[in-house]
Amino acid sequence: MTIDLGGRTAVVTGAGGGLGRSHALALARYGAKVVVNDLSPDGAHAVVEEIIRLGGEALPHVCSVTDRAAVQSMIASTVDHWGAVDILVNNAGILRDKTFAKMDLDDFAAVVDVHLMGSVNVTKAAWSHMRERNYGRVIFTTSSSGLYGNFGQANYGAAKMALVGLMQTLALEGERHGIRVNCLAPSAATQMTENLYSADDLKGLSSDLVSPGVVALAAADAPTRLILLAGAGAFEQANITMTRGVHIGAAPDAAEQIQASWSRIADRTDEQVPASGAAQYHHEVNHPDRTV
Repeated sequence: MTIDLGGRTAVVTGAGGGLGRSHALALARYGAKVVVNDLSPDGAHAVVEEIIRLGGEALPHVCSVTDRAAVQSMIASTVDHWGAVDILVNNAGILRDKTFAKMDLDDFAAVVDVHLMGSVNVTKAAWSHMRERNYGRVIFTTSSSGLYGNFGQANYGAAKMALVGLMQTLALEGERHGIRVNCLAPSAATQMTENLYSADDLKGLSSDLVSPGVVALAAADAPTRLILLAGAGAFEQANITMTRGVHIGAAPDAAEQIQASWSRIADRTDEQVPASGAAQYHHEVNHPDRTV
């Protein structure tokens, strides 16, 4: 089935280069009108010119996603100009890598502010417009650093995993309003990763190989509450699961029983992906091991 984004308007943050540029170009190729957001005026205007040369429509908007007033202005001007914000790709980010022992807390806060609060700012500004129109596609950029950990990236990993939690709840809240919310965890060679990996490690990790995932998540028939991993042309799904676990109850030696049961608690046989946070509670109070 061919994806057609004609008539849709997309906002892509951090789109003046790297992954954001690839995302913006890919969405434009499928017919979307694109607002190219970036801190760099040169970067934003260059990508807009690329899209126009391809026969698409695009506008630049230069601001930081941490500037709430500027973000609100960007969304409002997009709605004024094109009538809607249908697709939002939260891609803007920074790195401040150091081990936690050596990390300045200002660097921790800065990364959380851009990745997490920047995504919150832009999504909040667009959310009411999407609800009013009963349509929206929101994509958050998470990372394997958050999902699985990465040495020297406590700040980045914490911010990226927080976006998964945000996605889980917004997908539930947006469902009845036609808003589908997902996460993308990309592996790509960009300016942000150039000092982290060797040239051999980065071979084949073109950002252009990730962006088809964004197009699929922006489509009318996109899923919701999905964590899509993408890199080198491969695509996978990550899940936050819950094992069957054990029921111990109010035994006086409950801590010792837990200690003796780690292997059973960790056993992934019959694990599940809970439909919501409340599913954990329902599983626990109705645990199959309960005898009363």
